[in-house]
Amino acid sequence: MRIRYLLPAPGIPLRGPSGASAHARGLTVALARAHAVDVVAARLADHRGVYGEPPPPAVEVGVGGWPAWLDQWRDAREIRTARRIARRVIDDARAGDVPDLVIERHSLFSDAGWRVHDTLGVPWVLEVNAPPCRERRRFERLRRPRLAAEWERAVLRAAPLVVCVSTWLRRWLVEDLGCRRVVRIPNGVTPRRGNRELGRARLGLDPDEPVIGFVGSMKPWHGVGRLGAVARRVGARLVLIGEQRPPERFLQPGEHLPENVLWTGHLASQGLADAVAALDVGLVPYREDAPPWFCPLKVLDYRAQGTPVVGTDVGDTAALTGTGGTIVPPDDDDALVEATQAWLGRRVAPHVRSWRQVGEEILAAASKASDG
Repeated sequence: MRIRYLLPAPGIPLRGPSGASAHARGLTVALARAHAVDVVAARLADHRGVYGEPPPPAVEVGVGGWPAWLDQWRDAREIRTARRIARRVIDDARAGDVPDLVIERHSLFSDAGWRVHDTLGVPWVLEVNAPPCRERRRFERLRRPRLAAEWERAVLRAAPLVVCVSTWLRRWLVEDLGCRRVVRIPNGVTPRRGNRELGRARLGLDPDEPVIGFVGSMKPWHGVGRLGAVARRVGARLVLIGEQRPPERFLQPGEHLPENVLWTGHLASQGLADAVAALDVGLVPYREDAPPWFCPLKVLDYRAQGTPVVGTDVGDTAALTGTGGTIVPPDDDDALVEATQAWLGRRVAPHVRSWRQVGEEILAAASKASDG
């Protein structure tokens, strides 16, 4: 099968360090093992560098050289980028390279997949990882909210098949927007067997010391600042995986991290697997105000290595954790400490949900949608 994967968001470069970029890479690499996959992206990389394993063949068609003072016209840039992506796929098809399926990562002000679907008549799957209009209104600046809401609603309702990563998103898509066909397909991971001893040695950790950790970016609602107190109370070393030391703005008043906190920075797939395997407990300490629509990759990383999960009851964290850890109320610090203490020195059976499984589920849903 010939698959075109569309990545129209300028803020999600295919080779970027974020979870969104990792999702796009993981899925396309997995699909490419059994199918002919090409990626058409707004950007392949940005100032943060190049990350992850090489993806399938990819082309960048975004609008470059956009100065910061033109941010008030960000939506115009996104619209233009989406149309360039659609035009590239349509032109390639007219030259003989017709895709059998288009998968598009939904982003605000993109109608790229819709245009390709209408012009070529090929099946189109719209992949939803967040409600971008609501997300931008909350965390960034949305200059034309009415246009954004109308655009988002029209695109989502037009899609023959929408796949989403969380229970919250499925409810929103079905009940609030009235989308035609919606299937929940959670995220996956790149399956790698982590080496606990090697991971500890590379991180400079004692083989027997208690170690707790967190994987991912650090936003205020992630609750990373709470982990300093947890580490002190359970007598464990704290490891923060995935970023260099960020600004202290993610800490709440009164929160402090231990002086011996270990920051790993971004790790490649095998290094990440080894580091997660080195942890005694993997934490997901989201606060009550955390967005409920995410499907946290960190939980899947922990489960894949048999590292017990201690997380808060926000979004799909409990469903993803299953029997592999303990879920506590989102703002109960004592419960977080008690659960962490209880899991020190224990392991759980590894449970791997791979990107290959995710890809197979998307293709199965697309086939079912095409059959009516």
